[in-house]
Amino acid sequence: MSSPGPAKIPQHVAIIMDGNGRWAKARGLPRLEGHRRGVETVRTVVDAAREIGIRYITLYAFSAENWKRPADEVSGLMGLLDYFLKRELDNLIKNRVRLLTIGRAEALPANVQRELNRVIEATKDFQEWTLVLALNYGSRTEVADAARAYAAAVQAGAEKLADASWENFNRYLYTGAAGIPEPDLLIRTSGEQRVSNFLLLQCAYAEMVFTSVLWPDFGKADLQAAVDEYGRRERRYGLTTEQIKSGPA
Repeated sequence: MSSPGPAKIPQHVAIIMDGNGRWAKARGLPRLEGHRRGVETVRTVVDAAREIGIRYITLYAFSAENWKRPADEVSGLMGLLDYFLKRELDNLIKNRVRLLTIGRAEALPANVQRELNRVIEATKDFQEWTLVLALNYGSRTEVADAARAYAAAVQAGAEKLADASWENFNRYLYTGAAGIPEPDLLIRTSGEQRVSNFLLLQCAYAEMVFTSVLWPDFGKADLQAAVDEYGRRERRYGLTTEQIKSGPA
């Protein structure tokens, strides 16, 4: 009897971190305490991703729609982001994890932008592991920004309209410009089963796992369970099972 093949490890996992508010409410705590606990989970999950062998992990940290939340909650979230960046720099350097961001980060508070730039600069040479924070991010906004940049490139003569293709357009998305591969696996915590304007084009062929675990309770075992589920899936990209099994012609 032949031994089983090596486990399939996704190169890139994207996570919609959901459930902080419900976690806090269930314990009679302020919503911000749930977000604070969620920040602690980020380190746990980033470390777990490295141990499992996931090279890229993208976290939906603050959406373009999150500005609509109560002002005190938004302010608290920005404070936690600033705290996370200051606290995690040494850990990222020690583990050789590069930090990247996607989204309109220029709209974030000045102090947060300073910390982001500091951490990005300090970790820019690391290649093996990458943490991507989606900040002031929305997929529809990303597409609008990419279309504007692509149109400007056509107008400037850097692109030809006749050569329009997904491969060319993808280079103008936030992820394409940063050299981030498309996610293999998308995870959403807290039981919700929607993608909430997150990496809509990039996740065209991603496997999706929805878990009822609230983000503050999400740990290595939960990440491993999602990766194991990914490993049981057959990714066909429009082909048949028979074509996949027979390999290249």
